[in-house]
Amino acid sequence: MSAQDRLTDALYGLGWGAVKKLPEPAAVRLGRTIADLAWKQRGKGVRRLESNYARVVPDASPERLAELSRAGMRSYLRYWMESFRLPAWSEQRIEAGFDPKDLHHLTEGMAAGKGVILALPHLANWDLAGAWVTTKLGIPFTTVAERLKPETLYDRFVAYREGLGMEVLPHSGGTAFGTLARRLREGGLVCLVADRDLSASGVEVDFFGDTARMPAGPALLAQQTGALLLPVTLWYDDSPVMRGRVHPPVEVPRSGTRAEKTSVMTQALADAFATGIADHPEDWHMLQRLWLADLDPAKGSA
Repeated sequence: MSAQDRLTDALYGLGWGAVKKLPEPAAVRLGRTIADLAWKQRGKGVRRLESNYARVVPDASPERLAELSRAGMRSYLRYWMESFRLPAWSEQRIEAGFDPKDLHHLTEGMAAGKGVILALPHLANWDLAGAWVTTKLGIPFTTVAERLKPETLYDRFVAYREGLGMEVLPHSGGTAFGTLARRLREGGLVCLVADRDLSASGVEVDFFGDTARMPAGPALLAQQTGALLLPVTLWYDDSPVMRGRVHPPVEVPRSGTRAEKTSVMTQALADAFATGIADHPEDWHMLQRLWLADLDPAKGSA
């Protein structure tokens, strides 16, 4: 392991070990302080966040974009402070920490016994939403995690999420899709973060007026298993409670090839994500390039 990898792993270990022991008001203040320091330094991640917000809010002035990126960094650090502390939260604190709207789409879908896929963008705290599902609703679920470097860091994330009641599969290796399909055919729940896919199998979608690529997995799983596909969006307000919405099901088109159906369904997911992101852009933690025009100007329409 390189010195940089050891440092990265040590810093995350410090976060999980130390931050979860802080009183909640102290953790909130620490997160805000770190966010403001990072924002003032205007590193690559902050500049990319601001650039992405410029697509979401195209008429925003430079001053407005600066306000959004500062709020975005505060939201991003709130996610990390909560995530570091989640393993130490009581069941009561987890249950009180999330208030989703239109939950009936999920509960009715699970009651039907055909399996449910929840697809989310990088909004607010998807780990908290998952912990709430396993704790408040008592529903276990399966998800997929990208293999991080160093390997020890990936192991930390897997152990953390499994400790919250999630089954975590590695994104690489080629076996995740089959396992997810089996869980759904058994009537289970699958949760996938699905607003960014840089692989060759990603589906091109129109997203805030330009082309981006999103994963085909949620749509393909719904087609192959008959499971319900539900977009979910999350956001923060000024309270300690995260808010959310379960959107209506994305239907499988009655006609067309598998690729055509996948394209239509993934676009519907993108449209639902865009609704939630436009309403709460500061809670969209996208500090990486997303649109094809940013990834490769020759392929974009910008």
